[in-house]
Amino acid sequence: MKRFILILLLAIPSVALLAQQQTTSFTIDTISDAIFARMWKKSYKADCTIPRSDLRYLRVLHVDAQGKTHEGEIVCNKKIAKDLIEIFRQLYKEQYPIERIRLVDEYDADDELSMRDNNSSCFNFRTVPGSKKLSKHAQGLAIDINTLYNPYVRRNKQGKLEVMPANAQPYVNRSRSFTYKIKQGDLLHRLFIQHGFRWGGAWRYSKDYQHFEK
Repeated sequence: MKRFILILLLAIPSVALLAQQQTTSFTIDTISDAIFARMWKKSYKADCTIPRSDLRYLRVLHVDAQGKTHEGEIVCNKKIAKDLIEIFRQLYKEQYPIERIRLVDEYDADDELSMRDNNSSCFNFRTVPGSKKLSKHAQGLAIDINTLYNPYVRRNKQGKLEVMPANAQPYVNRSRSFTYKIKQGDLLHRLFIQHGFRWGGAWRYSKDYQHFEK
């Protein structure tokens, strides 16, 4: 009986171990040469106007809808690095589900491919879709979360509904209940608002349910 209890205790992570894991897995660093090599001519284009020194590389823990823990990577502007660390640490503590957090460079900085894979990402030197204006992502001041299930939706000048990513049509109806859905007032929404971010889901003429910017 004593042996069984000992095995059971060993199988349960201690509070101290979990605290240590959170401390070592939520980190902020400058952009190393190795990380920059992954970004070059992908998210960090040759004509990028944002100095590399203004960007930070973050590591965070997150859980998916099945409760499995993953380690994620984020490149963001140094201005929001501490905000994101605090937000993602709390999301992990509360087991808020986020499927994947990978650098958009793993998708060759193709935002559509990244969104179709429900990837959450931040920095990508690009314009706002359908315009020549630089996106907040180009400054590393915006992050998109659970992107497949929280699409960008708008009607074009011809009245046609545009949905990005293209495979997100089933998630346009926000009255439905589904996994990874971001709702006004949920934990993720509250944390970002508390840290001074604006939510694309509250925009008037279009809706960007995945998007938080500062």
